[in-house]
Amino acid sequence: MSFLEISNLSKHYREGADRNQVLSNVNLKVEEGEFIAIVGFSGSGKTTLISALAGLIKPDAGGVIFKGKEVTEPGPERGIVFQSYSLLPWLSVNGNVSLAVDQVFSDKPVSERRLIVDKYIDMVGLTHARDRKPAELSGGMRQRVAVARALAMQPEVLLLDEPLSALDALTRAKLQDEFAEISEKEKKTIILITNDVDEAILLADRIIPLTPGPDATFGPEFKVDLPRPRDRAAMNSSDEFIRLRARVTQYLMEVGSERGAELDRDIELPNVVPFFQGDELPKVYQEASASPREDRYLEFSKLTKVYPTPKGPLTVIEDVDLKMNKGEFITLIGHSGCGKSTALTMAAGLNEITKGSIILDGKHITNAGPDRAVVFQAPSLLPWLTAYENVALGVDEVYPLASEAEKRDVCEYYLSRVGLADSMNRAAVDLSNGMKQRVGIARAFALSPKLLLLDEPFGMLDSLTRWELQDVLMDVWKRTQVTAICVTHDVDEAILLADRVVMMSNGPNAKIGNIMEVDLPRPRSRKELLNHPDYYAYREELLDFLEAYEGGANPTDEQLRSIEEKRAARIARQRSTVVEAAE
Repeated sequence: MSFLEISNLSKHYREGADRNQVLSNVNLKVEEGEFIAIVGFSGSGKTTLISALAGLIKPDAGGVIFKGKEVTEPGPERGIVFQSYSLLPWLSVNGNVSLAVDQVFSDKPVSERRLIVDKYIDMVGLTHARDRKPAELSGGMRQRVAVARALAMQPEVLLLDEPLSALDALTRAKLQDEFAEISEKEKKTIILITNDVDEAILLADRIIPLTPGPDATFGPEFKVDLPRPRDRAAMNSSDEFIRLRARVTQYLMEVGSERGAELDRDIELPNVVPFFQGDELPKVYQEASASPREDRYLEFSKLTKVYPTPKGPLTVIEDVDLKMNKGEFITLIGHSGCGKSTALTMAAGLNEITKGSIILDGKHITNAGPDRAVVFQAPSLLPWLTAYENVALGVDEVYPLASEAEKRDVCEYYLSRVGLADSMNRAAVDLSNGMKQRVGIARAFALSPKLLLLDEPFGMLDSLTRWELQDVLMDVWKRTQVTAICVTHDVDEAILLADRVVMMSNGPNAKIGNIMEVDLPRPRSRKELLNHPDYYAYREELLDFLEAYEGGANPTDEQLRSIEEKRAARIARQRSTVVEAAE
């Protein structure tokens, strides 16, 4: 008999024409001490499944069996950690954990309960912050409290519902390592819901995909046959890791592509020219855009940003020099606080430059303008307007001399390119987060900008939706070849999108720490990159760089030398391959 079993579980919401069959005939057997990772798309029913395991909802058919008994209600033997922390804001770290312990172990003496609380607060590294309230904690620290609270109840099964998805990459990596350590120490049976393939491979014994909804069910399982403890940097050079990662990723991409593509109309982009403020006539802009300037199209020169603080001036970035050619795509990567977004907002004209300059196509940037389009992490749509109307606002502004038919074609062309041809008349408030970001991308390209600025545009999305939108972005960029800078925490995204990856050192006083040329063929697809012989060498260089600066540290000479040696070996191998192909 299995320790935990899901048997023919099905669940739907609403009735009649609005009926949504979320899960259908889901089956799974879990052995005691196993770590299972369930991966799937947004809306596939992952949270519904974890809620059924926790006894928070009742299935329509089938059910969950724990140690031979059907689960009908919540119980302390099944601890759960959600994506949102759900802490009581008026209680300290100690108070939030104690509340759970006092509830579950009310028959134990106070002294024993205090020892339990102390043990798990220490296990998640929060002893120094035990008296702080949630408002005084970072997002990562709050999630640590939630984990400590669940563990302190000493459950036999730990249920984790995307507990790290709202955190930045560095904090997420640290908590992943803590989950791995807790799994080893506590020998818990753990079921993790995640949309991050790397996270699943790092932590799990088995990876089980949940197919897209409605009627979601489990797909084929993938056994993770990698020795523990697992090191993310070392795994990157493991053949087994590379094979497994490719298999899981390709399966998810294949089932994702079958979800039903949105209607795509054959719209031809009209030959109209944007009219930027400061130009007297569209003809003047036309001449400027046809300028022969190719090299040094965008230039950061000694760029510095200083913020006043109660403790004195804070220099976020200092003396940053960067030159970009016209049509080049650069990604900026680095740990939180390294000034990536600060540099981007200065390029957008939204943040005053303290010292130095930014020059775009021969002109100093001093304020915001429609020649620079920005896509933020949150798309900032007007919720009462449709997707079409949100794009049309910008189009009306920059194409004042175009006919209504031409402006309509611009809006419809880019909305269709991002897969919203049949949703362009839906109100923004009714769109999913992924669809809203598609509108933001369409709106940015529709302005025909000289410079496209992307500030973690997919950071709020699950990784599977992120893959789709990265492909959308690459497809539209391929047609326009607009000069672009994208801020990201995602190593794979940085490589997929960029001609060069610019790596920032830690702040304050952050500088450019390294620049990596990405010599991979375009157009790129994630599937092709996974099979490219140099892809994991690029990935290893970025991971090594981020590890060298982790936790505010500065890299040692040995670390920098190792990065340089690996880069030299990769370049030599690439050149050798080119020579062999020529012969």
